[in-house]
Amino acid sequence: MAENIENQKLQIVVITGMSGSGMTVAIQSFEDMGYFTIDNMPPALITRFTDLLTADNSTISKFALVVRTREFFEQLQQVAVDLSDNKNVDFKLLFLDTTDEELVARYKETRRSHPLSVDGRTMDGIMRERTLLEPLKNFSQNVIDTSELTPRQLRAAIQEQFGSPDDTPKFRIEVLSFGYKYGLPLDADLVFDVRFTPNPHYVPELREKNGTDPEVYDYVMTSDVSENFYKNLRAMLDPIIPAYQKEGKSILTIAFGCTGGQHRSVAFAERLSKDLVAENWPLATSHRDKDKRKETVNRS
Repeated sequence: MAENIENQKLQIVVITGMSGSGMTVAIQSFEDMGYFTIDNMPPALITRFTDLLTADNSTISKFALVVRTREFFEQLQQVAVDLSDNKNVDFKLLFLDTTDEELVARYKETRRSHPLSVDGRTMDGIMRERTLLEPLKNFSQNVIDTSELTPRQLRAAIQEQFGSPDDTPKFRIEVLSFGYKYGLPLDADLVFDVRFTPNPHYVPELREKNGTDPEVYDYVMTSDVSENFYKNLRAMLDPIIPAYQKEGKSILTIAFGCTGGQHRSVAFAERLSKDLVAENWPLATSHRDKDKRKETVNRS
C-alpha cells in the first residue's frame, strides 16, 4: 500500500447491524478492496488504533472493522461521534439491516440461535437487538437492506458505495497440470481427466521428456481423441469463463490431470494457456508434478 501523504485522510468504515444480516460477507468485501480489516474489535480500542494509523509512519490508508458484540453497542455510539469529528479521518458507519421474517428464515436454515434469544425464541432476540441498534441505524448514512440480496449482490452494493475502480478484484485464470498418483489439487475449480489420451510414457524416447517438449506435445495433441476432446472443452469453457468473471470470482483454477502429471496433463495445460493468453485473459500456468519423477529418481 502507498504511504500516507500529508493531509490525506485515513478511511475508516465501521460495520455493524442485525445479527444474520451479512456482516461476514461485508468485511470480506472490504478486505478484497484492499482495506485492512478486523472482525469484532472492541470500540474502546478503535480510537487508540486510529491514532496509530494516522501517525506519520503508518502505511495503512483504509481500515474496516466489524462490531457485532451487543455489549459494545453503547460504546460504539460515542466512538462513532468522535470519529466523525476527527479531522484526520474519513469515517463512515455501515449498517446492515434485514427484515424480521428474513432473519428468522436464516436462523432456521443455519439452525443457530440468536445471541439475544434468552429463552430460545429467535423473534424475541431479534426484537431486543433491533431496539439496541436503533440509535446506530439512525446515526448511519450508509444503510444496506440485505433482505433480498445474495452474497454477490451485497458485495456489489458495498463496492458501489465504498469502492473505486482500482479496488475491484482483478479476475485471473490459473491453469494447472497435476498427476493423480500425487492427489487432486484442492484449490481447483474445474478438473479434467486426460488419462484417456495417448500416453507418451510408453514411448521410450519420450518417457523422460514432458509435455512442454515439442515431441511430447505433438504426440499427445495430434491424435483424434485429443483434438475432439479439446474442441469440446473450448466450446464449454468459452461461455463459462466470462460467467465466472461476471459472478465476481477473482481466480478461476482449471486443472488437467493424468497419471503422473508429466506428459498429457502438461500438454493440455500448455495448449489451453496459449489459447487463453492469445484472447488476452490474465493467466498463470503451473505444472505441479512435472518433475516429480526426476526428483524421486534422484533421491533413490
